[in-house]
Amino acid sequence: MEKKIRVLVAKPGLDGHDRGAKVVARALRDAGMEVIYSGLHQTAEQIVRTAIQEDVDVIGLSLLSGAHMTLFLDVIKLLKKHKMNNVIVVGGGIIPEEDVPRLKKEGVAEIFGPGTPTDEIVDFIKKNVKQ
Repeated sequence: MEKKIRVLVAKPGLDGHDRGAKVVARALRDAGMEVIYSGLHQTAEQIVRTAIQEDVDVIGLSLLSGAHMTLFLDVIKLLKKHKMNNVIVVGGGIIPEEDVPRLKKEGVAEIFGPGTPTDEIVDFIKKNVKQ
């Protein structure tokens, strides 16, 4: 039996809009993945602690507040500190195109903007998680 992909969907910072995160979480679940939704207003430390406890393969960060350059990179730094290099981090929300190259350079595997078909997110995760 193949191990299910485990995904943590998290809302870092003070962003209180989670409709998109819930839509993505449901699509991932419907695609056969195990999904943990952390809820709103999570710190980078809380997100990484949950990722460790839940033994996830992927962290999906959703942010609309504009603090992605700080919060996404804080999560990446903490994952490196805990030697969790096998965890893929993807991001979504309102991320300016000019910020995407730096986020990817620092370790975010992919950024999915508004309107991205959920099948595209599912396919990316399935292709990039090492079983």
